[in-house]
Amino acid sequence: MESIYNTPEHELLRDQVARFIAKEVEPHAQAWEEQGCVPREVLRRMGGAGMLGLMFEPEYGGAGADALTNLVFAEALSQSTFGGFIITVLVHTDMAGPHLHHAGNAAQKDKYLKRVTAGETICAVAITEPGAGSDVAGIRSTAKRDGNDWVLNGTKMFITNGVHADLYFVAAKSGPGKREVSMFIVEKGTPGFSVGRALKKTGWLSSDTAELVFDQVRVPAANLLGEEGKGFYSVMKNFQTERIALAAMAVGHCQQALRHTLDYVRQRQAFGGVLWDQQTIRQRISMLDAKTRAARQFMYHCAWSVTQGHDIVQEVSMLKALTGELVNEVVSTCQQFHGGMGFIRETAVERLWRDARVLAIGGGATEVMLEEAAKRY
Repeated sequence: MESIYNTPEHELLRDQVARFIAKEVEPHAQAWEEQGCVPREVLRRMGGAGMLGLMFEPEYGGAGADALTNLVFAEALSQSTFGGFIITVLVHTDMAGPHLHHAGNAAQKDKYLKRVTAGETICAVAITEPGAGSDVAGIRSTAKRDGNDWVLNGTKMFITNGVHADLYFVAAKSGPGKREVSMFIVEKGTPGFSVGRALKKTGWLSSDTAELVFDQVRVPAANLLGEEGKGFYSVMKNFQTERIALAAMAVGHCQQALRHTLDYVRQRQAFGGVLWDQQTIRQRISMLDAKTRAARQFMYHCAWSVTQGHDIVQEVSMLKALTGELVNEVVSTCQQFHGGMGFIRETAVERLWRDARVLAIGGGATEVMLEEAAKRY
């Protein structure tokens, strides 16, 4: 569909991502669902193709692209029917990597960012805890200065890429103030840092998710990411990028569910004809498509506003709430229209139904997003 936000370069990027998904993901990802993770070689191939650091600086292998181009990538990636693959990539590119991109100093970027962009070093961001998610000020993990080191203690929960990542950006309380949070770079294998357990989920089966344990983990002072005590604000800033990416994922799931359902109801014979002959089927699909198209335009407008430097916390909060609820409405209806086949494992619509559920929870639950929007009136 034509859009004022489209450029020829965007279409080339969409085509590149579509070809990668068709060749490297869809034929193989069912096995990844059973393995519980995306093979790191697949991510390295994405990095080699220039897809894992679009917004990062060219000197570190990135493209120096803007938020609109980054959204084009996220939406194109979200045309995969495997949500676990999508979120594995988006955590690396839009939720974890940007912490290093925005707050890292020259030495930290020189050490890590080229390998992150190349897909050779996979990263995760460790903020959520058993008792704190969207309430970042409520985290209880601590970081205490001891000579030339910081000592980290605490537990993180629901960390995507948590099992197999190489590099973690960890939020911890570094002072007595409620928002006195700092971010730290922690490498896999650091003594005292371990995966407590890999978590079994309803959806996103090809995404590795973990509990992380920090027990007297010593990291050098050089691994403080950004300013001491300013991590809360870094997290809040990056939520804007993260929530647009999750909206793209939701819109992609809507688009794919509708595409698969249109194909199905035009072929499925029932009551002397195909299901498409039933007025209620046609009208409900049309309305869901209309809602999806409207949400997509709002999403692109939000990304455009970011490129203009506007403060759009309210709009992005609304977008996340809207798309998280919409994707569940769309995918549930599409599953219903598949009848019994919609309840069979390894069908695309059943997988989309499972994967969609978390989009109203993760990255800011609908209720939290609506409160963020409401307090800005």
